[in-house]
Amino acid sequence: MSENSAAKKYASELIGTLVLVMMGCGSAVIAARDFGIQPGGLVGIGTVGIAFAFGLSVLAMVYAIGGISGCHINPAISISMLAAGKISVKDTVGYIIAQCVGATIGAAFLYAIALGLPTYSLSLNGLGQNGFDAASPAGYSMMSAFIAEVLFTFLFLLVIHGSTSEKAPKGFAGIAIGLSLVLIHLVGIPIDGTSVNPARSLGPAVIMSMVNTTALSQLWLFWAAPIIGGLIAAAVWRFLQ
Repeated sequence: MSENSAAKKYASELIGTLVLVMMGCGSAVIAARDFGIQPGGLVGIGTVGIAFAFGLSVLAMVYAIGGISGCHINPAISISMLAAGKISVKDTVGYIIAQCVGATIGAAFLYAIALGLPTYSLSLNGLGQNGFDAASPAGYSMMSAFIAEVLFTFLFLLVIHGSTSEKAPKGFAGIAIGLSLVLIHLVGIPIDGTSVNPARSLGPAVIMSMVNTTALSQLWLFWAAPIIGGLIAAAVWRFLQ
């Protein structure tokens, strides 16, 4: 692979992860709020809407950049693909760096947009960050979040490995991957906001550190658990092949 093609792949991963964070986390920060102050006013999309925002973001990016980089936009996916022998160590490192940079830029853009609302507060409204214990949307424990992230990422990666295999129907991978992410978010949002993507957790946590370090201090779980889930999925998929 030439350096030029590598640069295009890394740029695609950066853009794709930026979009995922802006639109997915943006749905939680902006669109999930209830603006129905008067008849005809906007009504928040709620948890179901947030779940679909994340899934649709991935689905759109699969068809936008999938042909360039494979549309990983997630370090857990890149590491799982490395373990499955589908990507080189060099590209894995390049992808992860690009994904983390894209997620952080996306979170910064989202924060800049949110500041346009006079009543918005980073400390009170957050930025769609992940968390457990007191930082969990419903108060779930660290153990619950860890188990959920491992299992949900395993499920997500199993769908990805299966839908992108040579034996799978062509052209439908994006739909299967996007809808599986919707399903995961429908269950996972109350637990920890749903990560299954270390970069997606990193971006908001970096911006949130301007007001408190909770998201940043809990970030280890949202890296460790998804990576473990991704590695298990790679091992299971290689066994099933």
